[in-house]
Amino acid sequence: MKDAGHGDTTSERRRGPMSAERRQRVRMEISREAARLFWDQGVADTTGEQIAQGVGLSVSSIWRYFRNKESCAEPVLARGVEEFAAVLRRWPRELSLEDHLVTWGRERPRDPDQYAYDLAEIKMIALADTEPALRAAWLMACDQGERQLVAVIADRLRRPTDDIEVRTHAAATTAVLRVLTEEISVAVLTGSDPATFGSPLERAERTVHALRVATGGVVGDPVES
Repeated sequence: MKDAGHGDTTSERRRGPMSAERRQRVRMEISREAARLFWDQGVADTTGEQIAQGVGLSVSSIWRYFRNKESCAEPVLARGVEEFAAVLRRWPRELSLEDHLVTWGRERPRDPDQYAYDLAEIKMIALADTEPALRAAWLMACDQGERQLVAVIADRLRRPTDDIEVRTHAAATTAVLRVLTEEISVAVLTGSDPATFGSPLERAERTVHALRVATGGVVGDPVES
């Protein structure tokens, strides 16, 4: 495949092995550019060459990070699910999930690029409703998030990760997050005021209520230490 863009694969190799953190940053940079192009001109009309040019890499470099152009959207799509899994890993056993989410919301670091990340994610989730290839990428991101939630829930219940109830609760949690995220994403992009979804506390309560219903309270209630 012919290279395009500003990258130089020889100089890339000369820089030596890339750290995991640096690799993750590059993947996200590629993903945000792909999301921008997908939204502005459509998935079908976006090429790997355009994505590569936008981030100053060669096309061959893009394909070292992603298997095809549609999969470039996966890091953006996965960001919210992965963040929620990280929040659950820090969930104190003695607190309800509502209390933990409110505390996390107050203490969440304010990334200068947070709005851009959030908007890119919202756009890709909304676009996935009509783009089968992006739908597959979104479902793949949800699947990866579910695998992380299995470990979190297993630890909280003090059960093995292959326990059927643990896996079922992780699947139910992922489904709730997917449905709520899709609803909010489509609503925001069709002109709904984000304020109509309520205060942070109200949004947390709505989310946790849905999780409690889906998991019988396993994801939502405090547990004994």
